[in-house]
Amino acid sequence: MFPWGLSCLSVLGAAGTALLCVGLLLSLAQHLWTLRWTLSRDRASALPLPKGSMGWPFFGETLHWLVQGSRFHSSRRERYGTVFKTHLLGRPVIRVSGAENVRTILLGEHRLVRSQWPQSAHILLGSHTLIGSVGEPHRQRRKVLARAFSRAALQRFVPRLQGVLRREVRSWCAARRPVAVYQASKALTFRMAARILLGLRLDEAQCAELARTFEQFVENLFSLPLDVPFSGLRKGIRARDQLHRYLEEAIAEKLHEDKAAELSDALDMIIHSTRELGHELSVQELKETAVELLFAAFLTTASASTSLVLLLLQHPAAVAKIRQELAAQGLGRACGCAPGAAGGGAGPRPDCGCEPDLSLAALGRLRYIDCVVKEVLRLLPPVSGGYRTALRTFELDGYQIPKGWSVMYSIRDTHETAAVYGSPPEGFDPERFGAAGEESRGACGRFHYIPFGGGARSCLGQELAQAVLQLLAVELVRTARWELATPAFPAMQTVPIVHPVDGLRLFFHPLAPSAARDGLRL
Repeated sequence: MFPWGLSCLSVLGAAGTALLCVGLLLSLAQHLWTLRWTLSRDRASALPLPKGSMGWPFFGETLHWLVQGSRFHSSRRERYGTVFKTHLLGRPVIRVSGAENVRTILLGEHRLVRSQWPQSAHILLGSHTLIGSVGEPHRQRRKVLARAFSRAALQRFVPRLQGVLRREVRSWCAARRPVAVYQASKALTFRMAARILLGLRLDEAQCAELARTFEQFVENLFSLPLDVPFSGLRKGIRARDQLHRYLEEAIAEKLHEDKAAELSDALDMIIHSTRELGHELSVQELKETAVELLFAAFLTTASASTSLVLLLLQHPAAVAKIRQELAAQGLGRACGCAPGAAGGGAGPRPDCGCEPDLSLAALGRLRYIDCVVKEVLRLLPPVSGGYRTALRTFELDGYQIPKGWSVMYSIRDTHETAAVYGSPPEGFDPERFGAAGEESRGACGRFHYIPFGGGARSCLGQELAQAVLQLLAVELVRTARWELATPAFPAMQTVPIVHPVDGLRLFFHPLAPSAARDGLRL
């Protein structure tokens, strides 16, 4: 027994020594990793690096970020402040929030920072895009695209958008089973973008097939830049090529149409705008522009639409106020056609024949709905922020931002910590965007509220997106009532885009005419 006991003690001692050595090696490795990034500071600047942790060698804090989601950033903001360093996805990152800090980043485009996208996104979207251009080419391309989102263009789009949204809400009411709102919103957004922005002539089967191809393209947009069989990039390239083949035929038709014809969609306006500047876009440039327009409108608008439906369900008092505003503007009466299926069968009526009753001017008079839309985008911005790369070392909030480091500005954190509103930022309060709060917000600058970014790369389609959400709010509130098809509200996923984890499954019911007219609560 005695020799056996000595043997056990010897084994335990060796195991303990091995564990101690492993622990010391890991500690040394982490210390050297931290030292490596400490020494990477720009020695020409006397300012220190921001506080924060670079995590473990090579992995950094990527695993923590993937597991913790939005809590990762909020916990480090509470610990280190509004500017902190970390290491994500193989790169050193400075995370930035707060209106003044974000203002410096967004207004520093082309001077302090440049846009940063993964290599896979550049490969799949192409070089003839806004995200792929910098400096003067970016300014010229943005000038051309701005024509497609002018007020004159929006005035043309609004009646058609209302018709599409009206039919969609009616189809939700006609469904005999729960509607997965996020999935339905993605399909709806693609149809609106393809038919109204691009002017594609698609029947329902073609639209559904093209939407599936486009979703596969988007799913692989952020993948490892390895073009090998079965890789995400290879799948994305295959989906992109299918999209380009279809678009090439549609674009060829547009280029041969009468140049004096009325400009009916965004792609027509882009072609016409470049011709006015003495330039003719190639078919390849137009294909890449068309795909970029689809990408810009797709997930963000679907996310915001879903958030609007969710927050209105959670706050019936806001629904009642919307109904009151519609009634006061003479818009309380919904379309008189029953939302049932044609012939009592399996699908919604394709068109009830009712004319759109909203214009861009009419939407402008719906002040409370405008406040609701802004509050939805403040509380649940579709994307959490944006990435930039530092072009040179510069100062931010007393710290140095070294040249070559990634900079991520946070939309969500900036909204959550803004102190310019009269009510707590974590609550849903559309009135914060009313006239009473306008003066205090204006005095503090516009970078407390940045759902569409800002500066040289602010979203060109922000007014169109807000118009879509306003139209959806109108058609929802005067047409339907809706309720959860699940026991509880779903959790929200924030990466890569905000959406309910279960897609938000709801039952929709047609609203009795008297309820819409009298402004009853949902």
